[in-house]
Amino acid sequence: MFDRLHTIWALLKGQRLRYAGALLSLIVAAGLLYAVPIVPQIVFDGVLVDEPREGSWIERLGLSFMGGRDFVSERLWIPALFVVGLTLLAALATYFRGRWVAIAAEDVIARLRDRLHNHLNHLPCTWYDQAETGDVLQRCTSDVDTLRNFLALQVIEIGRAIAMLLIPLPLMFMMDFGMSVASLVLIPVIVFSAFFFFGRVKTIFREKDEAEGRMTACVNENLHGIRVVRAFARQEFEREKFRARNDDHRRLDYRLYAVLAWFWSSSDLICFTQKAIVLILGAYWVATDVLEIGTYYFFIAAVSLYVWPVRMLGRLLSELGKAVVAVDRIHEILETPTEEVTGTAAPPHGGGEIEFAGVTFAHEESSPVLSDIFLTARAGETLAIVAPSGGGKSTIINLLLRMYDCDAGVIRVDGVDITTLDRGQHRARMAVVMQDPFLYSRSIRDNIALARRDSTDDELHVASRVASIHDSILEFDQGYETLVGERGVTLSGGQRQRVAIARALLQRPDILVLDDALSAVDTRTERLILEALRDRRGSQTTIVIAHRLSTLMQADQVIVLDHGRIVQRGTHTTLVEEAGMYRRLWDIQTTIESTDEQGAA
Repeated sequence: MFDRLHTIWALLKGQRLRYAGALLSLIVAAGLLYAVPIVPQIVFDGVLVDEPREGSWIERLGLSFMGGRDFVSERLWIPALFVVGLTLLAALATYFRGRWVAIAAEDVIARLRDRLHNHLNHLPCTWYDQAETGDVLQRCTSDVDTLRNFLALQVIEIGRAIAMLLIPLPLMFMMDFGMSVASLVLIPVIVFSAFFFFGRVKTIFREKDEAEGRMTACVNENLHGIRVVRAFARQEFEREKFRARNDDHRRLDYRLYAVLAWFWSSSDLICFTQKAIVLILGAYWVATDVLEIGTYYFFIAAVSLYVWPVRMLGRLLSELGKAVVAVDRIHEILETPTEEVTGTAAPPHGGGEIEFAGVTFAHEESSPVLSDIFLTARAGETLAIVAPSGGGKSTIINLLLRMYDCDAGVIRVDGVDITTLDRGQHRARMAVVMQDPFLYSRSIRDNIALARRDSTDDELHVASRVASIHDSILEFDQGYETLVGERGVTLSGGQRQRVAIARALLQRPDILVLDDALSAVDTRTERLILEALRDRRGSQTTIVIAHRLSTLMQADQVIVLDHGRIVQRGTHTTLVEEAGMYRRLWDIQTTIESTDEQGAA
């Protein structure tokens, strides 16, 4: 608990002065509000009575400040003017309190969002392998908003509740000890119940927040996979899955509001009882001449001013519980170590020679995905990788990009161990096109130019022609300014892949990786792209991963993986003549193609 409060205090760095100013304004406003009932109390007990009592030094000072008893008795509009003036000053102090807190809270939250976004961009892939996207979104949106509401509204209200209770205490005891005790007799009960419900709310809110995260993850998964859901007629199944998570969230929400309802009802009863004690006991003492009418009025006004803020302390503490849970969930992300910045050297300026020497890699608590891999691709060469699903093809790419670090062995680029290189600069030398590339919901031009913002239209068009997408783009009504839907959904799979290839080529990388990036294009378009890439041979080292072996015919070197080991290597020609997995795959594919051609004839 105290660790999280310390975390909240650390978040306020740079805005603590504004919060201090808001706290000072709060104290001033509270003091002025309590000064308002003192004015009529002075008039009742020091002006309108035939034999005024001496009163406390505050009462004497107040009466003297207004001009004295005789002066005020002939000008009763002066106390009224004082009441109006004090109220206006209290309102002005309240305005500055709200303004400064709002500015400070929004600045703190804006910096927190930036920090979260930057941190998420630098977390290792192993963290994303286990994280639920919906839960991460929940932490970055709902939990951040919970913290924002606390910093903007509740944190200063906690100070207000405390100030509204503490400020009048000295004055109350100076006026009448018995009435002071009667006015405070149930306050400890209110405070104790607030802390009791605070503990309950904190626990339930964490469970509710986690349930909401699971529900958000379910919605996010359905939205991204809506075509799969419809293709397999899984609407009813997904509906029931969401309903179960929604019911779980509703049940926890109900528990939370049930606890709050018990608190509000019980605290209302205690507060009304506290006011009733002051009214009844004070009226009795006034009737028996033990208490002055003005003092009685002041205690009624004072209790009305502080009893409800103190009662609200329960709600504020419950909001504190929510904020503590939110901070805890946010800091589970922020405290996750980012990718280690082990590399300090800048990458060398070379042609992109790649070497894997004895590389072994396994995910946590699993058998090795790659075992003792040795391979070399000279600068400007084309290296092809063939393997069955799960054979380790994509793992090689992830290791080359340092998404993961190998458990044994070393990977070198242009003779330099990549673990000594700065990750960002190392990755900037490479361009990767995945089987299912990601496109932003922007224009086609923006998606291609993402690789190089300073590129000219001619350079962009050249890259598009190499990727065989230029003519297709011109067929759209708005050409390169055509907007694509989220993740490029308005384009076909082949068009998305070709746009991604154009983006990669525009980057002018030293190493180009095509991770099954031609799987969605037809054979004619594939041939055009490969011919265009062949004309650029030598401009970058190219790694091609493909299941369609015709894609690999022009590669300088082909390696075949099976269960994480290299079982064959050579050119397409030599591997076709050699008994093994490659020739079996080639025979199967050529047989299928021949059958298709005969069927078409």
